[in-house]
Amino acid sequence: LCFLRPYTATFMVFSDYMKPPLRLAAIMELPVVFVFTHDSIGVGEDGPTHQPIEQLAQLRGIPGMTTLRPADANETAEAWKVALSQSDRPSSIVLSRQPLPTVDRSKYAPASGLARGAYVLADAEGGAPEVILVGSGSEVSLCLQAYEALKKDGVRARVVSMPSWELFELQDEAYRNHVLPPAQLARVAVEQAGPMGWDRYVGMKGAKLVMNSFGASAPIGQLQAKYGFTVDNLIKLAREQIALRRSE
Repeated sequence: LCFLRPYTATFMVFSDYMKPPLRLAAIMELPVVFVFTHDSIGVGEDGPTHQPIEQLAQLRGIPGMTTLRPADANETAEAWKVALSQSDRPSSIVLSRQPLPTVDRSKYAPASGLARGAYVLADAEGGAPEVILVGSGSEVSLCLQAYEALKKDGVRARVVSMPSWELFELQDEAYRNHVLPPAQLARVAVEQAGPMGWDRYVGMKGAKLVMNSFGASAPIGQLQAKYGFTVDNLIKLAREQIALRRSE
């Protein structure tokens, strides 16, 4: 038996030009794999014309499309497993340009959790989490750095890796509530893309460390500092969320 799976690959910003085949693949229920790289301001010196901001929301907005933004090499392997298991819907695998650290799976949860769309990657010790950090793709490693710093300061945090909104929404309510407990409203979403849709997971009062403008041309480290994607800023937002919830 010969098994063929068509795929395409290009920069994430060029998904704008790919809208017709993306939409048609979803309408026709074809299991095409669309690979998009250079997915954020991590493109750096190429500047705002090549730094995608609104494109991730566009992919997530296509009915019948499974969008997967893995956090490291292991999640990427799991994303391919999901994409190749689809028989009646296309998948978009969204990847970074910059090298990412491989998450230590002996310390944190296994990457197989990607198949459920979102999973608890690192959890609080000694009680329920005081704040939940939710990220996808390259920003998950930033969440883990902030988690470790908060942990040293005695703050109970949880890190949720959320590579696929579509797969997470397919899970039963019990699982979704396990990952994002309704009683814990102190939440921070972290993603180097536009804010559209994150209110669903962090609420109207949750913090969103996202892109609210187009990017700029500069080395990646300077861009991350300019737009607030730093450990110190994420810790600040997490502490503000904890204080806000305690005051309510």
